[in-house]
Amino acid sequence: MKLHELSPAPGSTHSRKRVGRGPGSGLGKTAGRGHKGGRSRSGHSSRPGFEGGQMPLIRRVPKRGFTNEFRVEYSVVNVARLAGLGERVTPELLAENGLVHAGRRVKVLGQGEIAAPVTVVAHKFSASARTKIEAAGGRCEELG
Repeated sequence: MKLHELSPAPGSTHSRKRVGRGPGSGLGKTAGRGHKGGRSRSGHSSRPGFEGGQMPLIRRVPKRGFTNEFRVEYSVVNVARLAGLGERVTPELLAENGLVHAGRRVKVLGQGEIAAPVTVVAHKFSASARTKIEAAGGRCEELG
């Protein structure tokens, strides 16, 4: 088979609808757009969310709560994932290994166990994570 012999599978393509090409085509005169009005003219489009004058869904549904713009997002990592990353674990090292998002603050949580002594540098530690790291002979360093 050669490149110029390639063609779509039979029945997989349809011929383009040529509208406005005379009465014999069945799509002449108004070209399937009905009669008059904005919708029959080119360039017509309604704004997103417009429901024909009916009260839009976004205004019908009640609003609840608020978004705290001062909230601080943390990427969390559990103690069990720190094993085998070396003796000093930093947020940059965690981001390189795909455990947290780069540039985001890091919080260490206490799920799992850790055996080797590790120095962990992070923005926050849960109480259980801190006790497990220190029980294994490691240190917790908090970033500002």
